[in-house]
Amino acid sequence: MFSKAEAQKLREHFWISFGKSFPRKWILYNTKIKGFSFKFYFDKKKAMVLLDIEDHNIENRIKYWDKMISLKTILKDEFLPEAVFNADYVLDNGKEISRIYLEKHTVSIHNKNTWQETMVFLNENMKQFEAFYLEYEDFIKA
Repeated sequence: MFSKAEAQKLREHFWISFGKSFPRKWILYNTKIKGFSFKFYFDKKKAMVLLDIEDHNIENRIKYWDKMISLKTILKDEFLPEAVFNADYVLDNGKEISRIYLEKHTVSIHNKNTWQETMVFLNENMKQFEAFYLEYEDFIKA
């Protein structure tokens, strides 16, 4: 068991190590679409690569979700076969968003022995997500 401070240090160490191991500028929040962002996630139970659509304007959220659904076959066939689509994902704070994600279980930010495989998972899947986005960016933004 780690103290809060020790757990925070481990998280910081992981993300610094990830940045050094896979140095590149990720798109993440820089999609130029409000509420449409790519994210990395890693905790004690799993790692995730995410695309969140969380616009406060429900019509915009639906518009972008519908575009992603229209591209679902391409995303899964050509880029990320394991992608999970969830139109009504509820965050821990109760907020409802739309989310496309990939998960890796049996890894833990508290277990340094799983860090390398997690870094590879995050890097490979985000590269594919970004390649997909860049290929279809004009359609998504239209």
